[in-house]
Amino acid sequence: MGKLTIKVLGLAAALGLAAGAAAAAVSPRIQAALADPSRPAADKARDADRKAAEIVALTGVKRGDNVADVFPGAGYYTRIFAKLVGPTGHVYGVVPGDLAERGFHPSDLVKKLAAEPGYQNVSLAVDPLTTWAPSPKLDLIFISQFYHDMHNPGFGGPDIAAEDKGLFNALKPGGTLFIIDHSAPGTGISATATLHRIDEAAVKSELNAAGFKLVAESDVLRNPNDPHTKMVFDPSIRGHTDQFVLKYRRP
Repeated sequence: MGKLTIKVLGLAAALGLAAGAAAAAVSPRIQAALADPSRPAADKARDADRKAAEIVALTGVKRGDNVADVFPGAGYYTRIFAKLVGPTGHVYGVVPGDLAERGFHPSDLVKKLAAEPGYQNVSLAVDPLTTWAPSPKLDLIFISQFYHDMHNPGFGGPDIAAEDKGLFNALKPGGTLFIIDHSAPGTGISATATLHRIDEAAVKSELNAAGFKLVAESDVLRNPNDPHTKMVFDPSIRGHTDQFVLKYRRP
């Protein structure tokens, strides 16, 4: 996996200067959230591979924030965000529609987590991303390994422009859109359903068109040994795909 290098974009890039490298500080609060005894042991066992501390630090999430974790699965990141935003913040587990996947309904997993002690600040949101209007608007939208599926029928696609505009409208000005996804260089959006991958360049083009501004990117989840030709669930690469990390801001 790649080392933690974050390209910080903005004025330097606008001036044509080389993007600087910086490390997102992992605060004691993040360390405490990862060590929280309510987190399942299986989640904690994945922290090193998922570079959870570094990823969460880069999001900039803070106490009192309103966060959307889009298609959060069993709530790996939802749990961490819930502890970091605290009782004055809120975390939505967003399942856009009652979508069935491999025999279960993802919305049920969010409901189960929200019912656990200590997670009263978690709730399910099932509105389509194109029309969702959270109140108050969000500080952070976090999409891990799902943006590619937003192109696919049954998961919101194929009108990605409307999906992205919905994300833009759900954020408050200055809010953050954070994307992690499986890389498929040079493929555009042709591998979103077959390999469950997407071309980073395509994602950047789509989000730029929606009005988002790229402010940082990281190679912390890069894997140069990934051939990019296998489905992400293939046992030979699952859990170790080459992934890009992009941090956007709504102006």
